[in-house]
Amino acid sequence: MHKYEQVVADIKAKIADGTYPCNDLLPSAQKLCERYGVSKITITRAMDQLEVEGLIVRRKGSGSFVKALIPKMATTASGTEISCDMGGFYAQQTAMGKKVRTEVEEFTVAAPPDPIAKSLGMEPDEFAYYMCRLRISDDVHLTVEYTYMPIKLFPDLRRHDAETSLFAYIRERTDYTIASSNRVVRAAKPTPEECRLLEVPSDEPLLEIEQVEYLTDGRPFTYTRSRHAHGAEFMSVGME
Repeated sequence: MHKYEQVVADIKAKIADGTYPCNDLLPSAQKLCERYGVSKITITRAMDQLEVEGLIVRRKGSGSFVKALIPKMATTASGTEISCDMGGFYAQQTAMGKKVRTEVEEFTVAAPPDPIAKSLGMEPDEFAYYMCRLRISDDVHLTVEYTYMPIKLFPDLRRHDAETSLFAYIRERTDYTIASSNRVVRAAKPTPEECRLLEVPSDEPLLEIEQVEYLTDGRPFTYTRSRHAHGAEFMSVGME
């Protein structure tokens, strides 16, 4: 195992066990060099890997912050597990060792419905990408997502970008930094199409999460309504 991989493994373990909680500022590069006895190049490579995996976010002039607490789950008073996540579905599932696939059912350009356009700060005559995606984890059809992203913010977004992680696309292909999200959680009855995609009976309730996500400058950049099968539950965690 390379030295940077050892650093990655140790920091991931500390994120998992809560040593570095959500939104926590990681030690500086100099302190990490001293802690692990490695060069700054090794630490930079380790931070690059953690960022690609969606576990940290770097903020110029501030440092690196924990973006998600993935394998470690919290428990509500009712005994239901919840996860702290700002890294997206792909980062969450892969960090738990899952094999993730995304099937893009629809990718088109559309004028969002008025409430969604307003939540995204869009004018009535502006257009957005619209995506319907089926997210599959270890061959379990887990989630259907309906997403709108303003074209003015992401003029080069393509269908193949939606086949993996939109968060990774934003981190790697844009200068934007994801900051926070507002989420509303409710139970919902599946549509016939969702029964087919999620392989659930029509009388099985789904967990619906409606959320708007924001960049560090306060601009909303994504509206998503996702429907989750198999008892998943999440909570919203904002990032400063």
